[in-house]
Amino acid sequence: MSAAGTYTPKPGAAPLSRMIAAQAVLETKMLLRNGEQLLLTVVIPTLLLVLFSAVDIVDTGDGEAVDFLAPGILALAVMSTAFTGQAIATGFERRYGVLKRLGASPLPRWGLMAAKTLSVLVTEVLQIVLLTVIAFALGWSPHGNPFAVLLLLVLGTAAFSGLGLLMAGTLKAEATLAAANLVFLLLLMGGGVIVPLDKFPDAAQSVLGLLPISALSDGLRDVLQHGAGMPWGNLGILAVWAVAGLGAAARFFRWE
Repeated sequence: MSAAGTYTPKPGAAPLSRMIAAQAVLETKMLLRNGEQLLLTVVIPTLLLVLFSAVDIVDTGDGEAVDFLAPGILALAVMSTAFTGQAIATGFERRYGVLKRLGASPLPRWGLMAAKTLSVLVTEVLQIVLLTVIAFALGWSPHGNPFAVLLLLVLGTAAFSGLGLLMAGTLKAEATLAAANLVFLLLLMGGGVIVPLDKFPDAAQSVLGLLPISALSDGLRDVLQHGAGMPWGNLGILAVWAVAGLGAAARFFRWE
C-alpha cells in the first residue's frame, strides 16, 4: 500500500475514441457559439423556408409550397454546414496555425478530421430537427422511405464535406471565405433548392442536375414529396462527388 500523499504517475495519451469525442464536442461548441455560422446554418434556411412557404413568390407547381420547399431547404442546411461552414472554419484554423498544432498533438490527423465530421453530423441533426418542426407547423406532409432519406443525407454530407475540406486545404483563408459564400449563393439559386430546375433552359438543366445540391434536393423531394423508393440516380451522383471530393481533399490538403 502506498504511503499517504504518494501518487504513481501514469503518463500517456487518452484512448483514441475519447480524444476524438472530446475534440468533436469542442468543435460543436465552437460552431454553436459563432454568430456568423449560426446565421448561415440556422437562420438563413429557416427564413427561406418560412418566407417562401408563406408568400407565393416562386411557382413550385401543384400542391402546397412547403411540400416542395422543405426537402430543398434540408439539402441547403446540409450544404451550409458540411461545405460552407466547414470550409470557412477550417480555412481560418489552417491560417492561424491551429491545424498545425493539433496535428502535432496525440490526436492523429485523421482523428481530427473524424472529429470535425462528427461535429458536422451533430449540427446537421439539430438543423434537421428544427427545420422539420417548422415545416410541420407550416403544413408539411412528408412521406416515403426513411432509409432513402438517411442515405441521401449521409452521401450529401460526405460530398459537401470533401469539397469543403478541399477548398479549405488548398486556398488561402480569405479566398476560401469569398469562394465558399459565393458557391453557397450560386447553388442556392441554381441548385433546385427554391427554384425548380424545370424553370431553367433544357441545356442548363442537364448541367445543373449533376451538381451535388441538385442531386440531394431532387432526391429528397422525390422521396418526401412524391413517395419514390430509392432514387438511385441521385444517390449515384452524390456518391461520385463524395469519392472525388474526399479523395482530392486527402491528396491535396495542406496543413500549413
